[in-house]
Amino acid sequence: MKKTFYILLLIFIVACSSDDDSAASGNNNTDNPTSHLQGTGTSSNDLLSSTTFKSMVVELVYVEGFEPTQASVDNFVSFLEDRTFKPNGITVEKRAIASPGLSPYTNDEIRAIEDANRTKFNTGDEIAVWAFFADGASASNTGSGVVLGTAYRNTSFVIYQETIEDLSNSAVEPNRTVLETTVITHEFGHILGLTNLGASLQSAHEDSEHPKHCNVDTCLMYWAAETGSGIDNLIGLSQAPQLDAQCIADLQANGGK
Repeated sequence: MKKTFYILLLIFIVACSSDDDSAASGNNNTDNPTSHLQGTGTSSNDLLSSTTFKSMVVELVYVEGFEPTQASVDNFVSFLEDRTFKPNGITVEKRAIASPGLSPYTNDEIRAIEDANRTKFNTGDEIAVWAFFADGASASNTGSGVVLGTAYRNTSFVIYQETIEDLSNSAVEPNRTVLETTVITHEFGHILGLTNLGASLQSAHEDSEHPKHCNVDTCLMYWAAETGSGIDNLIGLSQAPQLDAQCIADLQANGGK
């Protein structure tokens, strides 16, 4: 039992894994063909505000058989609506693809899958997001922990759906929708610029030992301690953790709600 909780704790921790594609830099704009190839957090204001982009489309691509629950997708959209100004709406376009057959997936392979399959890009006043749900594990997994998701570009993230499904819904594990929602919204929190990753700190709440994470243990952006208390708090919950007031203040200061 202790081993199960320990593994799940590390999943929750490493689920916040960030692997910036930081070779390019600069702000999103509709005339730049590489506007989706920036570092994580650089599109914070574009995603949060309506200054440049008044709508958002999420291109949600999953490997056949590894679709996230509709409840998790709905929770993700609610999260976006609660934190971003997109007066012309937020839409999710889902589709399945055949397995690339590459598991475990390296970060470079995840980028290559996006490059080969992404069809939505910034056009006019609509900003596009790529979300990929993989049928295997991350190659960054270790014997002491696994990765459930990674925010790796300014509008791109991957969820290791097979791993989530393997580690949810039993009596001693989190509810699948709760775990999915937690990982999806945590990763997108990084894309929105949290913590101190594009949305400037309005107060001193970045975890000094776990940079780019909030130091409030009840916040969605918290990097859980190694004690097991973080995952214990997920088990039995009917909803994912929420952003704390300080993270919300950071987003509001950079154009969000």
